[in-house]
Amino acid sequence: MTEANIHRLVSKLLKMRGAALKLGQFMSIQDTHVLSPAVDRIFRMVQDSAHYMPDWQMEKVISTSMGADWPSCFDSLDRIPFAAASIGQVHRAVLSASHSPTGRAEDVAVKIQFPKIVDSIESDLGYIKMLLTASSLLPKGLFLDRTIDVMKGELADECSYIREASFLRKFGSPDFLGNDPRFKVPWVWEGSTDEVLVMERVRGVNIGEITHQNATRKLSQEERNDIASSILQLCLRELFDFRLMQTDPNWTNFLWNAQTRQIELVDFGATREYTKEFMDNWLHLLQSAISEDRTSCIEWSIKLGYLTGQETDIMFDAHVASMTLLATPFRPTTTQPFAFGSGSAWADITAKTREQIPIMLNHRLTPPPRETYSLNRKLSGSFLLASRLGARFDTRTLWDTIIDRYQFST
Repeated sequence: MTEANIHRLVSKLLKMRGAALKLGQFMSIQDTHVLSPAVDRIFRMVQDSAHYMPDWQMEKVISTSMGADWPSCFDSLDRIPFAAASIGQVHRAVLSASHSPTGRAEDVAVKIQFPKIVDSIESDLGYIKMLLTASSLLPKGLFLDRTIDVMKGELADECSYIREASFLRKFGSPDFLGNDPRFKVPWVWEGSTDEVLVMERVRGVNIGEITHQNATRKLSQEERNDIASSILQLCLRELFDFRLMQTDPNWTNFLWNAQTRQIELVDFGATREYTKEFMDNWLHLLQSAISEDRTSCIEWSIKLGYLTGQETDIMFDAHVASMTLLATPFRPTTTQPFAFGSGSAWADITAKTREQIPIMLNHRLTPPPRETYSLNRKLSGSFLLASRLGARFDTRTLWDTIIDRYQFST
């Protein structure tokens, strides 16, 4: 892994856009420390260095999707995108009053999909798999085949902006977050298509920027606590109230608006739905971990597919330890308010969890259940965000508020 080879690999991966950026998201958001520093750096560079389409290509995508008369819908559209994601790029624009749902010209964000991205997913993932397998860059216990398969399904879903628009509307409805003053979900323009998504442009600053040491405005401890607790509570509500979760916990998807005192939520392409049966079983597992019941924890893990039942005691112990550590903030005996950040109780839990990872990679007999790839990514991302904010709040009461009203299937 010379410097030249690292940059060469990043350059190759960036040209593949969707598949490579999705892999970067999978790897860079997890604080697992299972990758070598060089490989971890590659994925983070891929995540942070998205390319964008030339102007002629961007216009061709819009014209093909919306028709040749698309410019009449907008008073203006910035030609250079202000953000790029795994399958598209985002432009600032002004929706004309004649097309706006408010009857006024409105600032909007226009997400434009990379051309033929749907057709490239399988071949690009196949190339990435060959590259990572041949170079032995990843540990065996990550079960690359399953990871690639899950990524393929997620990318295919995210290529439908009509699907994403439906989730934006759902999360913005009164049954979900429409009446929750802590959150803002942007409205979606009815003229959006499967390749061009037009939504209200929100004004907040992403959590990553406001927690950076050079941020121009520093958050108070109370603000940090409120933001982190709201996001973790949202995560639990998505699981146990909605069974529908926006599963990409990237800092840029959570924007803090200091004027409205709201967390603005964007990018619902990675939204996943969970069955009642799965969520019942997963909650049973987490409750077993909270009560530190080793036998029950193993039984529910086998039922869910985390374990086969044929593992060694070494694997059983490591798996149960990792689950009970994850559940620590919600345990009745845990001191509240629970502290995240460096030098905190969470930092100690994170360090102990890392100690279990090499053991599980060496002794795991089966990949985790398909549903848990997205679930764990969001839950761990919510904890990481709280840690980055250095937040302190009552995690047990937050847990009880959600779980006390949960109804298991009979």
